[in-house]
Amino acid sequence: MPVDAVEALTFSGKYTRRRPLRVLCLGAHCDDIEIGCGGTLLKWLASVPTAVTTVTLSSDPLRRRESRACQNLLFSKAIGTSLRFRSFRDGFLPASWSAVKEAMQEIGKQSSPDVVFTHQLEDRHQDHRLVAELTWNAFRNHLILEYEIPKYEGSGVVPNLYVTLEAQFASHKVDSLVSAHRSQQSKPWFRAETFMATLVSRGVESNSPSGLAEGFTVRKAVL
Repeated sequence: MPVDAVEALTFSGKYTRRRPLRVLCLGAHCDDIEIGCGGTLLKWLASVPTAVTTVTLSSDPLRRRESRACQNLLFSKAIGTSLRFRSFRDGFLPASWSAVKEAMQEIGKQSSPDVVFTHQLEDRHQDHRLVAELTWNAFRNHLILEYEIPKYEGSGVVPNLYVTLEAQFASHKVDSLVSAHRSQQSKPWFRAETFMATLVSRGVESNSPSGLAEGFTVRKAVL
């Protein structure tokens, strides 16, 4: 049954239209957030006042510049943005478990979001998986939406929540990813076709009127 996401949040008591919607996005790497939930945020920003905070745990100066440029393209209509980056080593987050957990706990204490976006618990990438696990430790009274990242290993997870996207939001997301993250274009999977194919696949599954959607995993929701 199609349900407007913002209306569902209002019904849950977590959000009131008398103030901005507060969204927190967590990502292991620069580009994860944009790939995983960029289209959904574009759609929400077009319909309701929204404040966006993003935290990326692994980054270097070049990747930070690219991600900041991409997020600025995607979140230009936000009433407030806070784009934060940490410098944990790419591919080795589990080796820094204690420090990463402390960082996540600090984020949890500083944030009071209505919605938290993070990686899927089943993600085969060790960095992604750790961020997902620690998200559930740090945010125990929040709606958590786990996004997906296309990868060689796959995930085997079928989303149980979909946000349908109009064509302009899908195009905006894909164009922003490809134009901003130039250092990633040597990777065979980092292509406009990859990102659009994922949106089309989720659009089929959700019977989206536009044929496009982003998919998420919701493990717990309290109404």
